[in-house]
Amino acid sequence: MATLDRWLLPDGIEEVLPAEAARIEAARRQVLDLFRNWGYELVITPHVEYLESLLTGAGQDLELRTFKVTDPLSGRQMGFRADITPQVARLDAHTHRQEGPSRLCYAGSVLHARPRALSTSRSPIQIGAELYGDASSASDSEVIGLMLEVLALAGVADVHMDLGHVGIYRGLARAAGLSGEAEQQLFDALQRKAIDEVAELTAALPSELAAMLRALAELCGGREVLAVARQRLAAAPAEVLAALAELETQAAQLAARYPQLPLYFDLGELRGYHYHTGVVFAAFVPGVGQAIAQGGRYDDIGADFGRARPATGFSTDLKTLVDLGQAIQAEPSAGIWAPQSDDARLWQAVLELRRSGRRVVQALPGQDVADARVAGCDSELCLREGGWQVSPLAS
Repeated sequence: MATLDRWLLPDGIEEVLPAEAARIEAARRQVLDLFRNWGYELVITPHVEYLESLLTGAGQDLELRTFKVTDPLSGRQMGFRADITPQVARLDAHTHRQEGPSRLCYAGSVLHARPRALSTSRSPIQIGAELYGDASSASDSEVIGLMLEVLALAGVADVHMDLGHVGIYRGLARAAGLSGEAEQQLFDALQRKAIDEVAELTAALPSELAAMLRALAELCGGREVLAVARQRLAAAPAEVLAALAELETQAAQLAARYPQLPLYFDLGELRGYHYHTGVVFAAFVPGVGQAIAQGGRYDDIGADFGRARPATGFSTDLKTLVDLGQAIQAEPSAGIWAPQSDDARLWQAVLELRRSGRRVVQALPGQDVADARVAGCDSELCLREGGWQVSPLAS
């Protein structure tokens, strides 16, 4: 590699300079404090694991986004985490093993072999919360509320919520006897809202089932869509009607708690279909083509780790929050400039100030007041009356 190319980073991999890093760290601390105030406990998962653990259960959808390496000690394949959620599921099922509801949260960098979209980072800082051990709609409401509070804390404005329920499509597909390639083809067509293609793929099904599956591509819009869905899916199996009832419950609770929040419902939206089992949700803001935060219910996610438990949660990218939000700012970093000196009394004064939480920058040979201002200092240590004292920085 030519010397001039050595500073280049791979596409989608970025470095963070001090001012932005300070904002990201301030955001991390504030969001984790918010999680704690809601009763969520912080866990830290490894950056790399054996591949079969990372890609088990929920992780199967992450196959294409996972960097793979060989462990030189064991010879087994390992992967860098592309999503922390499956790791926390393993932790809840195998290591933590708390009885009853368990609230866990996390914050850490992840690495994607492929970006979610062309303009997105391959090294986001994922932060999120998971609630295990409760299958009621109260857990979904809590997690959605927590996600909205995180966005409010960051100062993200004009948030719109998108909600769906994968159980509606899953129940209809099961009733139609769809599986394998046929189910996947219909799934893909619904995601693209390809109504003609959906009609073609369901042409051989009983007319009532075919009509309900085709309706999913059209059942999207405001809260009124749920009433229309009640009519068009009236003949659906009981599990489909139960899923629709869960979505109606979430709609009512969100409307009561956040009356100004725009809600959009899409019964053909199957985000995370292969591991989500219930309500799915995502937050959007104008001008950003991707969801800025997302989550949903994924019951029995820990089954492959020996402990099937109900679960719901959400995640977001900390860098995105900082970019979009206005509320989180780093604390002022003004400090004290200490001259370059071998005086032991100066060294003790510097130590005491630093131990008390003050920021002290000590000059190196050849530096002067101009360098102090570059370092962000607004005061200095001066020798007066036989001792080192803090004084305003000389002009």
